[in-house]
Amino acid sequence: MTTDLTHQPAHVQLQALDRREISSRELLDLHLAQIDASQINAVVTRDDSAARAVAHAADERRARNESTGILDGLPLTIKDSFETAGLRTTSGAEDLADHVPAHDADAVARLRHQGAVIMGKTNTPAYCQDLHTDNVLFGPTLNPHDPKRTTGGSSGGPAAAVAARLTPADLGSDLAGSLRLPAHYCGVYGLRPTQGLIPARGHVPRPPGWITSNDMVTPGPLARHPRDLDLLLAALTTPSPDENNPWSVTLPTAQRPIGQLRVEVWADDASCPVDRKTADALATVERTLTSAGASVRHTTGPVGFADSLRLFEQLLYATTTAATDDDVGAAELAAARDLHTDDASPRAAFLRHRTQTHRVWLRANEERLRLRQTWHRFFADAQHDVLITPAAPTAAIPAGSRSLVVDSVERSFFDQTGWANLTSHVGLPSLVMPAARSADGLPIGVQLVGPAYSERSLLVMAEHLAPLLGGTAAGVIGSWSG
Repeated sequence: MTTDLTHQPAHVQLQALDRREISSRELLDLHLAQIDASQINAVVTRDDSAARAVAHAADERRARNESTGILDGLPLTIKDSFETAGLRTTSGAEDLADHVPAHDADAVARLRHQGAVIMGKTNTPAYCQDLHTDNVLFGPTLNPHDPKRTTGGSSGGPAAAVAARLTPADLGSDLAGSLRLPAHYCGVYGLRPTQGLIPARGHVPRPPGWITSNDMVTPGPLARHPRDLDLLLAALTTPSPDENNPWSVTLPTAQRPIGQLRVEVWADDASCPVDRKTADALATVERTLTSAGASVRHTTGPVGFADSLRLFEQLLYATTTAATDDDVGAAELAAARDLHTDDASPRAAFLRHRTQTHRVWLRANEERLRLRQTWHRFFADAQHDVLITPAAPTAAIPAGSRSLVVDSVERSFFDQTGWANLTSHVGLPSLVMPAARSADGLPIGVQLVGPAYSERSLLVMAEHLAPLLGGTAAGVIGSWSG
């Protein structure tokens, strides 16, 4: 067996395992060899002996024809922000350099329960708080398409590892575009599921051992094929025995073929303009859908971009205060009290949101629920199946850069996640998929947004759309065989 199998999507690798063409132990060793040879610094912690023992157990189950999980024997990596029992979990932070959890995060436990072989942890900025994946502990993760470009953050290690074929799939997380931006920059598929569908307990931050998790943070899979995301989604929505959870989830499937879809395209907005290459990629997707028979119309969006982003930022800054050191919290409160009432600077907004009262937050949460209703009406009353937007304003920016330039115009650095964060606070599922390449070979993705619990419809649409884009998408993600 050659290393070619590591270049195949996860579902093809599982087929090879089921047909006994390769053992889980052999497949694991192929991936470990890929990681050893890699120079992108995506996988930062391993325990090869423990992974081989799990792979060997999967092989023995297959030999006995025992009932297995849907991922049985498949090697996977996990973002270093998820606690993994017996395997170092740092969330990229120096003060967690030696943290070895005793328990798995819920999402990790679900993957293990379905037979996944966890072969390592992938890099993230310290406490997942940057749009570049770099930290003092492990250094930067390099973009496989161009090492001088960023992978994005905070799930940059997962996205780069999937793109470089070091792993068939990875478990990432997304609060403020942290999964979807790296998927776009690295040319892979990334799914942020409906808020609450997959538990975030055991994700750092919050601090290790906390039961609660940050408002809006959502675990989600990254892979090289939509079908692989569906496999991981099924595993991640099946409770492990330790959860003692009586509920089961049955997500609806696609109701119409791609030629009968009703698609809205939100191609640009003055609050977060995109560059010409991104606009061209979106136009290509639009033409492809139209040629396939889909009904495609343009929209200026179901919500106001600037108002939605303002609310998102208010909720974001509030949710990150729970574990703040008391002295830091007191200092922020004092600084907020010293602000002039007419101070409208970004610093002032940050301090006010960080120190807002519970009463103010409750009103913001009410505004969020009303915004969610607006999105619901957009899909239900107007009968739109999917909204397509840019994934980000540009392809991957230079590594370490603290500026964003859109067609020679400098924009806010945080505009990178502006399009993703249209849905982060209202909890809708969104999928980033590769759609094109720039002239200099960088992948360009688009974002598909659907109503709550429409994950499988988005995945089916992506699987049907990708081949219609021809060699463009295939050139980004590699082989489509199987």
